[in-house]
Amino acid sequence: MSAQTATPSTTPTGDRTPDGGAAPGWAVLGPGGIARRFLSQLPASTGTLVAAGSSSPDRAQAFADEAVEHGFADVRAGEYDAVLADAAVDAVYVSTVHTGHADLVLRALDAGKAVLCEKPLAPNHGTAMALVDAARQAGLPLVEAYMYRFHPQTAALLDLVREGVVGRVTHVDASFAFRSGERSGRLFDVATAGGGILDVGGYPVTMAAAVVQAATGVAVAEPVELSATGTLGPTGVDEWTVAHLTYRDGTTASVRTGVRVQDENAVTVHGTRGRIVLTDPWTLSADPTITVHTVDEDPRTLSYAGAEPYAGAEPYALEADATTAALASGAVEAAQMTLDETLATARTLDRWRAAIGLRYPFEAETADVPTVSGRPLRVRDDAPMRYGEVPGVGKRMSRLVMGVDNQPDLAHASAIFDMFVEQGGNVFDTGYIYGGGVLEGRLGRWIQNRGIRDDVVVITKGAHTPYCDPESLTRQLLESLDRQGTDHADIYMMHRDNPAVPVGEFVDVLDEHRRAGRIRVFGGSNWTPARFDEANAYAAANGRHGFEVLSNHFGLAEAYDVPWDGCEHATDPASKRWLEERQVPLLPWSSQARGFFTGRAAPGDTSDAELVRCYYSDDNFERLRRARELGEQYGVPATAIALAYVLHQPFPTFPLFGPRTIAEARSSMTGLSVELSPEQVAWLDLRA
Repeated sequence: MSAQTATPSTTPTGDRTPDGGAAPGWAVLGPGGIARRFLSQLPASTGTLVAAGSSSPDRAQAFADEAVEHGFADVRAGEYDAVLADAAVDAVYVSTVHTGHADLVLRALDAGKAVLCEKPLAPNHGTAMALVDAARQAGLPLVEAYMYRFHPQTAALLDLVREGVVGRVTHVDASFAFRSGERSGRLFDVATAGGGILDVGGYPVTMAAAVVQAATGVAVAEPVELSATGTLGPTGVDEWTVAHLTYRDGTTASVRTGVRVQDENAVTVHGTRGRIVLTDPWTLSADPTITVHTVDEDPRTLSYAGAEPYAGAEPYALEADATTAALASGAVEAAQMTLDETLATARTLDRWRAAIGLRYPFEAETADVPTVSGRPLRVRDDAPMRYGEVPGVGKRMSRLVMGVDNQPDLAHASAIFDMFVEQGGNVFDTGYIYGGGVLEGRLGRWIQNRGIRDDVVVITKGAHTPYCDPESLTRQLLESLDRQGTDHADIYMMHRDNPAVPVGEFVDVLDEHRRAGRIRVFGGSNWTPARFDEANAYAAANGRHGFEVLSNHFGLAEAYDVPWDGCEHATDPASKRWLEERQVPLLPWSSQARGFFTGRAAPGDTSDAELVRCYYSDDNFERLRRARELGEQYGVPATAIALAYVLHQPFPTFPLFGPRTIAEARSSMTGLSVELSPEQVAWLDLRA
């Protein structure tokens, strides 16, 4: 096995500052064991330690005293707020227990500091999503401290993969597991998100993703399939677990982690022509090496110990420099570990934990999950929301309606619902069948946790096929209210119609529930205009309340079919005339045509059969072209123009949207800022 010196592609900053000016000032928040490792390598960076913060002034002072041994004199010690208020601090390294990260990250961003946060950024994707959003809104760097991602050995591995040294990558095997002698401390405490997956399981997960990204050229690789087995110990945390991942291109990965079993802690990349082996991928000793085995040549070992300019490269120093370099350049992330990669990692770790049945008590569906900031929920002063009214509801309603159908857990739901409220949203749409009832309960728990039932409008839907009859309607309504922990629905809509049932029978039972106070306003989802009129004619003739709202598919793209049986659209000219004449409030679903305006649709791309079936036509592609053209004028995406089109109809509209992430929600909400004239609305709809 021959050894040779390699020259990887990335260059560490060395002892120079990113902008040639004064050394960036660092503060350490949470002076524990890993913070001391960071401290030992910080002298190799461009920065200097100026402060240490802790909830214990004594611990902070002890850390400041130790810093002298590493060449950092006059390090100020204090509690967190005092450190964050220090003008000499440019960046902070957050190294508390996992559950302490979110609070300090938000406080640091509020104080205008760049943040390097130990992994995992947060215990779950919902919290991580809120932190990433805060960094992007603040325009400040937030970097998750997977320090190996910043080391030249990792860069060299990824270059070898890109160059196809072992052919097409087929499988990645990666592990990080160790045996802890005692079942005590933070690693074995469910209250501090202990266990192997969150402590070190992210290392093999992020390595596998980085390899797939290098092999395929995608910016973020996230497994499309994940299965896992493992053991939960007596304290409730994962002590050993193996996960099997499959990526979109077919590459597979086996990743292992644990806190009670010692593993080899190596990485092997398998390809069609050989394999690449890293025996020290994580701790990165003084002489890290990569061994390449291929069918074309004898095994060769690449060493980075003496290769200029990597001699003495320290991963903690490199991640610190990447963070301050991002700050100097005005970036919100480091290229070596982007925010989208952080979010993909958080989702993957959530799925890994779910696969072995690990959910921490503070994440339970019955938990009182607070806001990520810990502060009371309030509408921001700069909230962009528009408002309208539906007679009978008795509350002002946000024109955008949050769909309660894309939130995988309470932490995720809490984060995205909180953001919606902060932006002025207050209307939520749920249904009896969504998630088998779990999603209704999740919404209800969040509302109870926030204490805002009187401030929000909840749309509840029931009587879905095949249980679309008066008896099922009553049973489902009562069950929905019980799940939500409330005594009424602000708006109740039948989720489907059943023409085999005389319309008067539905009107009678809905009117009864309204008079009993269980419903404020009722209507139909996926009802034809003719059947809607028939219901109201019966109501008028028999002294009943009538249907007052409709929820059909409506948007800029004309629908030629619907995605599910029993659905109805209102995109045809006759339906639009009916809505304008009746002035019926419309709560349209799929107002952005299920991704037609996001860039997923192109005349030559027929990979999405449903999109093709429902929306592909020359007219709709012309609508898409016009939305893009107008979007360029307004500086917003075509999806925002599509939403603005719905909001500027000559009848009241409250479009439903179902963002899976905070980023998707913000993208859709840009449509709230767009003002369209009647002429522009007609032009978008090909009527001018």
